[in-house]
Amino acid sequence: FFKFMVRTLAEKKGLRATFMPKPFLNKTGNGCHAHISIWNKLGKNLFTNNRDELGLSKTAYNFMGGIMHSAEALTAWFNPTINSYKRINAPTTASGATWSPNTITYSGNNRTHMIRVPGPGRFELRLMDGATNPYLLQAGIIATGLDGIEKKRNPGKPVYLNMYKDSHKVKNAKKLPKSLDLSLKHLANNKIIK
Repeated sequence: FFKFMVRTLAEKKGLRATFMPKPFLNKTGNGCHAHISIWNKLGKNLFTNNRDELGLSKTAYNFMGGIMHSAEALTAWFNPTINSYKRINAPTTASGATWSPNTITYSGNNRTHMIRVPGPGRFELRLMDGATNPYLLQAGIIATGLDGIEKKRNPGKPVYLNMYKDSHKVKNAKKLPKSLDLSLKHLANNKIIK
């Protein structure tokens, strides 16, 4: 409804609104990011650990590890159009950044990574774009995050580099799929999401 409303209002003004992930090559794309934390019934954030460098608990890291483990398959849900892959693997734009990920990494408050930790007790998943189905988005986060907690998946160490300039310095970091076809192959082989 929201997309329909925006398009209708834009047309009345002689404009055209789009939620296409990457409508212009030289401009940043349309992302759809999620800030993630888990709270118990008493109102306690289970992702917070003030003694940790990034302010995250072991539960938060395991949840993040689950998402990272299945990220290649999640792209099929989170980036569901051919145009989505122009955003994920975009070159640097006129603004000097793409603000979208291309590698399965995380960091502190650094928008060049798939996961950004802006402060204690939460993290931001920056993988999705404006074409995503919001119901599959939530289901994918919950399924893979809970898998991470159950299997104690380790996301590895944070990467403190600008991934647009220095990604070549990161060893063994998995790249996100470069096409919808590749993402669908990852999805077909992912038992967690199935």
